[in-house]
Amino acid sequence: MPGDLGTEPTTGSGGAGRPTRAAGGASESRSGPAHRPALARCVAVEPAKFAAAHWGRAPLLSRAAELGNPDGFRDLLSPADADELLSRRGLRTPFLRVAQNGQVRPAGQYTGGGGAGAEITDQVLDERVLALYADGATLVLQGLHRTWPPLIDFTRELSLLLGQPLQVNAYLTPPGNQGFATHYDTHDVFVLQVDGHKHWQVHEPVLPDPLERQPWGGRADEVAAVADGPAALDVLLGPGDALYLPRGWLHSARAQDESSLHLTVGVRAVTRYAMVEALLDLAAEDPRLRASLPFGVDVAEVDQVEPELTETVDALRDWLLRADPAAVAARLRARAWPAARPAPIRPLAQAAAIASVDADTRLAPRDGLRWQLTAEPPAPGADGVDGAGRVALALFDRTVTFPGQCALALRAFLSGAVQRVGDLPGLDDDVDRIVLARRLLREAIAVPV
Repeated sequence: MPGDLGTEPTTGSGGAGRPTRAAGGASESRSGPAHRPALARCVAVEPAKFAAAHWGRAPLLSRAAELGNPDGFRDLLSPADADELLSRRGLRTPFLRVAQNGQVRPAGQYTGGGGAGAEITDQVLDERVLALYADGATLVLQGLHRTWPPLIDFTRELSLLLGQPLQVNAYLTPPGNQGFATHYDTHDVFVLQVDGHKHWQVHEPVLPDPLERQPWGGRADEVAAVADGPAALDVLLGPGDALYLPRGWLHSARAQDESSLHLTVGVRAVTRYAMVEALLDLAAEDPRLRASLPFGVDVAEVDQVEPELTETVDALRDWLLRADPAAVAARLRARAWPAARPAPIRPLAQAAAIASVDADTRLAPRDGLRWQLTAEPPAPGADGVDGAGRVALALFDRTVTFPGQCALALRAFLSGAVQRVGDLPGLDDDVDRIVLARRLLREAIAVPV
């Protein structure tokens, strides 16, 4: 049939992490020097070498001179930008944390009511933040990949390249202070030094590749013992320097004679254990694995548990040999895609664009939008529009269905082969093409070019 997708789903993502295309047609790009690929701003080696020698394996220090960006990272977030966020943007918890001497300060020490018309009780109060910072506390601006436009764009680009969800925090530390004791993170990080200098000490892991359920607090004694020994890396980061740390590597950082600002880009990696969890969820489909243990069994008695364990392991092994990769992939997609949002859209401008669509309108997929297009066969005896079946477009937060006749047009548009509405293939006339274009805009799948 026209536009037939075959039996295999088609998967892709909108854009390539390029600067955001606004719904009104304007482009929101980072100011400063010519745009450089996000990963090239974080590591001073080629991507293939980084993937083979460092990704998830070993730290990598990249000096500003090696990264070739004389302006460093101030275009992503400067001290003045941090002041703007802390004083004029109405931040609420948890977008700010405060830490001092290894302890996180209670939010009530720096939040309160926002005044008339904003009687919420957890708004950041700048005068309290000032008092804590002046007293030596480190300020942690959290979730900047959702609140600060240059970092929204930068994070989306890097996330698409790495294939992993990301988060961004900023750490503002007064001179001579240290916000956190030696610890490890359960996610990889790229440390980007924006302003000032910070002394970093990095030690070998006490637990390689820790999961999110394995935080360092459960191994505090081991961490402290290793931290007392020689460091694997002892470096002073200055403006424009970058440091990659795989999850599990112990680290501490202290500001020097001036205040310090650095960004941490956290990589919430999808692990093999996530695949194990997906498999176990799907294993509930097997009746043998849902069966109750025998009547009267005492689960505290090893002799009674052992034969049941053997039978359960055998049943699980049999099921794993039949596991459907497509079902596992669907579980992983449902877990990973919502964690990495596509580019922002402007609702008012987008709504105005819907009303003005014609055959000459040019559209493009929303940047960073992950999608999967799958054909659904027609119902038995269906005719008319339903006779062509349906196509399902899975997105990060929902699945949208279209008539089967739209399959060829959708695939051409989502793959970037077509921008002009009047050139969408597989539809009868411009009236149908305009209807589809308006639907794509309304569903926030497309934006005007």
